[in-house]
Amino acid sequence: MGSHGNQKDHAAELSALASLKRIADATFNYEDARYVIFGVPFDYTSSYRRGSSKGPTEVRLAYDNLESFDLDYGVDFSELPICDIGDISVNEDAAETVDLVEEVIKIIRNDEKIPIMIGGEHSITGGSIRNFRESSMIIIDAHSDFRDSYMGNRNNHACVTHRSLEVLGEGRIFSFGTRSTSKEEFEDPDYGKVTFIRSEYVKNNGIEKSFSEIAPKLKESIYFSIDMDGIDPSQAPGVGTPEPYGLRDSDVRYLIRKLARKIKGFDILEFTPDFDNGNTAMLAAKLIQDFIGSRETKNYF
Repeated sequence: MGSHGNQKDHAAELSALASLKRIADATFNYEDARYVIFGVPFDYTSSYRRGSSKGPTEVRLAYDNLESFDLDYGVDFSELPICDIGDISVNEDAAETVDLVEEVIKIIRNDEKIPIMIGGEHSITGGSIRNFRESSMIIIDAHSDFRDSYMGNRNNHACVTHRSLEVLGEGRIFSFGTRSTSKEEFEDPDYGKVTFIRSEYVKNNGIEKSFSEIAPKLKESIYFSIDMDGIDPSQAPGVGTPEPYGLRDSDVRYLIRKLARKIKGFDILEFTPDFDNGNTAMLAAKLIQDFIGSRETKNYF
């Protein structure tokens, strides 16, 4: 796919790769949209509870129950330039899927739009971040995901922070909510090149202080990636690898609101709908609204 065609050409290319499912408030066509949503139903490297491939569908179903008007932001999402191109087609090859994600987001960015990716497992973020080499990265995650390879696969979901470091370099990645790290990861000589903000630190010091300490280090462009297991399982139980003592949903919303206008790419993933009653997908849908609403509102948070 080239990067020199017009937007209508790109719309045709993307529609050939995706299904027709869409989020309820995504009422604009691709040419006129500012936000482009797409799903990646991929979970073939998941190591505990599989099922995140169902995530994009469940988020869209949950979103149907959200009001289009939000009083906090003072916006009607159905009137905002949002497009949903559906789910891209994937197979069982993680490397091919990561490359496809890179290709799709490259098109969206070349058309000066904001990609919003719904997963699927966290491995797919390794394709996204290749298009944001000028950016800082904020990750919400219970796990450091810093293995160089896991189960013989460098594109495993347990390796995504390591792959992102290879793209962005030292001092550009800030991961909130960490509370699970293997000895192998901790002893990796590159581990200290990523700033891991433990969930215990956030609990003891507050999200405002935790954010203020890293804010001066951030670039003007941000890629924001939410692994739903970064949030405490009491609020987001339907995830592939739950870990107790996590962040609050309001902590994540705080970071989104503070950074929204700098965020040039956004993903939300790693929820397994079979393991809860719909709460996790609903929270994911609301966080998508929080991101778009925070960019579009005239209010200050």
